[in-house]
Order: sequence, then C-alpha cells, then structure tokens
Amino acid sequence: MKTIRIRFEQNPALDDIEVLIRAAEEDPQILAMIRHLSDTSLESIPVYDRNEVRRMIPVKEIVSINANGKLINVVTDNDNFYLRQPLKNLECTLDERRFVRISRYEIVNISKVTGYDFTIAGTLRLELAGGMETWASRRCIPQIRKRLLGKE
Repeated sequence: MKTIRIRFEQNPALDDIEVLIRAAEEDPQILAMIRHLSDTSLESIPVYDRNEVRRMIPVKEIVSINANGKLINVVTDNDNFYLRQPLKNLECTLDERRFVRISRYEIVNISKVTGYDFTIAGTLRLELAGGMETWASRRCIPQIRKRLLGKE
C-alpha cells in the first residue's frame, strides 16, 4: 500500500470543495478513494429531541422530513425530532437515491413508502411507514412517479 499524504489549502475564491489526487498511475486504491470521496450521502444526522437534547439518528430510519415554520420536523419509525436549518440544506446532504422531495415543504424516504395512489384529479397520495399519509404537490409528481416506478 502506498503512503498517503493529506494537505489542506484554504482558498477563499472557491465556493465548492475541490479534491485533487496525485499519483504515478490510477490503481485500485485510488479508485476506492475516489468512490469513498464521491459518496457525500450521510449515514446519520444530528437532530434534537423534545427535551432539546442533541442526538444522532440513522438516516435509514427517517420516514419523512417536513418544514413547519423555521423548524424542520424529522419523523422516524418511532419518534419525532427537529432541526433548525433550511430544508434545502438538508436535502443536499441526503442520498438522492433514497429520498425524494414531494412538495416545497416535505421530503420522504422512498423505502418508507408503503403505498400510493395517483388520483384521477392528478394528485398523488402517499402512504408511509407507521400509517402516516401525505400528499405530493403537482409539480413534483413527474419526478416522484419515476422514482416510485423505478424508472430512474
């Protein structure tokens, strides 16, 4: 295995993070590093419970995330938690293969959708784990339809 040296350079002109890997040649170790660095999805997120105690919850337990004023409600199979950050910021950190935005105010975990109904009026009702029910906005339906039908 090759020696890996890591160095950080601060550059205020950059808005994004840039990672450069330098080596004599591309090999399995470098490919593994690239795959690992490319996976920006989270395994767990920090949330607050009813007593305002900070906890880490596994992302796979999240059923839905919805905005309620300035608070973000994080609903899991067993409990509700909250965050104070824009829904858009949280959406960027979630695995897009696992989560889909269903409205301006809500994101759901696709694996927690237990049923759905495309109504004749063009709306979409989603049944979620734990007997929860929610509705998708019309503008999100094409993307949701692709995800639910596995055409993406």
